[in-house]
Amino acid sequence: MFMSPVQLDIFNDSRDVMLRNDVLQALLKQQPALAQSAWRTLHSEYPDDAHLAPLQVLIDALAAFKYRADQPVEPLTQHAALQRLQQTLQAQLTPAAQQQLGPDAARLWLRPFWQELIARAAALPFVPQWEAQHTAPMLLHLHDWAGAMDAVARIASWRRIPAPLGWMAQVKLHAVGLAGSWPLLAELAWLSPKRLEVIIQTAQDAPLQRLKDQFDVSFEPDAELVDASQDLAWFPAWVLTQRPQDVLHLSQAQPGQHSAPEQAFRLLVNLLGLERQGRHHDIVAYRKQLRDLNSWLYGVYMRTR
Repeated sequence: MFMSPVQLDIFNDSRDVMLRNDVLQALLKQQPALAQSAWRTLHSEYPDDAHLAPLQVLIDALAAFKYRADQPVEPLTQHAALQRLQQTLQAQLTPAAQQQLGPDAARLWLRPFWQELIARAAALPFVPQWEAQHTAPMLLHLHDWAGAMDAVARIASWRRIPAPLGWMAQVKLHAVGLAGSWPLLAELAWLSPKRLEVIIQTAQDAPLQRLKDQFDVSFEPDAELVDASQDLAWFPAWVLTQRPQDVLHLSQAQPGQHSAPEQAFRLLVNLLGLERQGRHHDIVAYRKQLRDLNSWLYGVYMRTR
């Protein structure tokens, strides 16, 4: 179902604006026939009005949606078909709605179109080559955190696949906050640092963004490593040096591919535990391992001791 219409702020009482507003009000009330009639009046009096074309796009889309709503749901069986529908919604309908209705009203008005796509795509399996053609990212787009979590959970071995792991990390950030999200964020850092970078940029989580900014300033890459896109793989281990109080959450990260950044992370988890126990002999041995693995991280750690 469509959301109830929003109140438009109309200050200009010129004839063309009033006629345009008649079309918009009908669209917001989900009345395509009335909107089309108002459009014809606008067209007859102002045939060169620049708003005619995008308004017609919205009217046609609403009329088609209303027609489909009375028919049985037609499941999508091909990822390519979903991609074409997504492109139409994103490249044609969304710009027209934002231009004519404004961002907030457009978001509400477009929501049922996304929900329809999600319902039709429910049976499509996750395929890495078609990762955007899955219900989870569409549900994330709608900020339907519970729906997105359920969609990701149905993907086999989702925690070992970059895309669904990233989706679930996004859901957790919004649903339970940073502390409860650390395990998934750490696993994503080791599996796909580039995806973690995107999530941090878009999550609007201020504490996480501050930590990332501080890490960027502090990080000293290994001279032998030329791929800077992998730097963020060291982020979870570095976080332990700055926020040892988060070790209980971070230590719940599941084992990955035992890369050097993950090994450093595990060493720091063990070191923090040994420090609490006062096991000085073992601490020395673990510190040597950390120094041999990454001298920069070892230096950061030692400066906090």
